[in-house]
Amino acid sequence: MSEQSAATGNAEATYICPMTAPRSERPDMADYGVTDDPEGLLSWSWAEERLVGTRNFWLVTANATGRPHSMPVWGVWMPDRGRWGAGFAASARKVRNMRANAQVVVTTENSVECVSVEGQAIAVTGDEAEPLVAAWADKYFEETGQGREETMAFMRESNMWEVIPDRAFGMIETPEQCSSAATRWVWK
Repeated sequence: MSEQSAATGNAEATYICPMTAPRSERPDMADYGVTDDPEGLLSWSWAEERLVGTRNFWLVTANATGRPHSMPVWGVWMPDRGRWGAGFAASARKVRNMRANAQVVVTTENSVECVSVEGQAIAVTGDEAEPLVAAWADKYFEETGQGREETMAFMRESNMWEVIPDRAFGMIETPEQCSSAATRWVWK
């Protein structure tokens, strides 16, 4: 399977992703009233529920010089793979950015119960892309106006990418829960 190197940021290098659940901890946000108290940490299942249920995601990429680019995209969180994935036109700026700088951020569309995943983007092709093709088609084929098989064929023609998470953040952005629910999940 095509993997990625966090050290190089190169989408063609090798990166090993642990397939275990991440460790939950508090983010370093003392200035916002977030303490080290683990009481109220959000579970990873809470985050996955939101990642799986999100229709639109925000994908943030940056080019080789660090210039950011943020766009709403359709994508899928694949719990069995512990990855997020989507397909794009080969000419898309986000694809050019990921080829030059594999560090990305993917966030859910809900900014009140938000999940933000930071990780390394890898290009996937052929058989290694089939789980992404199937998951994306299952989620979106009715919205494409095509059947599932036609949607899968469309995805196979796309430039497909998966994001291997390094860490993620969960927030419930309400006055009552912002500081008590703030959670960081770490895979390393």
